[in-house]
Amino acid sequence: MRRSSPRLLSLAIAAPPLAIIIWLFFIPFLSSVHLSFLRDGQWTLRNYYLVWRLYKFDVLYTLGLSVVSLILVIGIAVLLCGYLRIVGHRAVEFLFKVPLFVPFVVVGHGMRVLLAPRGTLNSALAQVGLIDLADPPSIAFGWGGIVVSLVWKNLALAVLLVLGAYRAVDEAFLEAARNVGASTFRQITDILLPMAAPSLVVASAFMFTSMLASFSIPLMIGSGEPPQMLMVDVYYRINYQDDLGTANALGMVSYLLAMGVAGYYLRTITAKAA
Repeated sequence: MRRSSPRLLSLAIAAPPLAIIIWLFFIPFLSSVHLSFLRDGQWTLRNYYLVWRLYKFDVLYTLGLSVVSLILVIGIAVLLCGYLRIVGHRAVEFLFKVPLFVPFVVVGHGMRVLLAPRGTLNSALAQVGLIDLADPPSIAFGWGGIVVSLVWKNLALAVLLVLGAYRAVDEAFLEAARNVGASTFRQITDILLPMAAPSLVVASAFMFTSMLASFSIPLMIGSGEPPQMLMVDVYYRINYQDDLGTANALGMVSYLLAMGVAGYYLRTITAKAA
């Protein structure tokens, strides 16, 4: 009786989050799988054929933008967090964490204002004579603006996770490196980066799946013409074409793209637990 009490208590604690996962994720997921194979009340692969015929370049576009953004975020975070870990600068650390508290919609609007052809960035550059506002360059309303926005938004999460991993590294290793004349860059690349590599991989998995599912930023910064990111395609397919079958097939493709990363993440935390 005494042994069964802790088990019952554990089941009671685990039941609410398990019920929420089943209700909010597992049941909708099964429903999405079911609808992705239905068209006009018949079981068919036509929805997936439409995804291949109409959206294959959007799949590659989404994958490409996510990979490029992730590489930039991780590259910046590795060096920035190394500097913050070794040298330390509370104000800079706080500033790079600010995007954590900025909603995606606000990031999209802010980047439109900043990066538009006659936005605040070009206006400032025109004041010092670097560009001509009669023919202004613009990285908004295209893949460049989406990448910049995703990098800025996700960099905060990267700083939070990577800096935490760096701070878990024993100071004695860094002191030993400094004693033999290692520069800040060598301390980052030879000490911090290898020892924090597992945490870096986990952080990459989180951010990559988040970028794949981006909606507000691509909708507000994108050109509005193909190719577009997959979540924007899902939105248009549901709201303008009332085509739940193809929309769910697009959702399943997104899930398959993210599943490989999620599998690697689960394998990593399982290995740590073992």
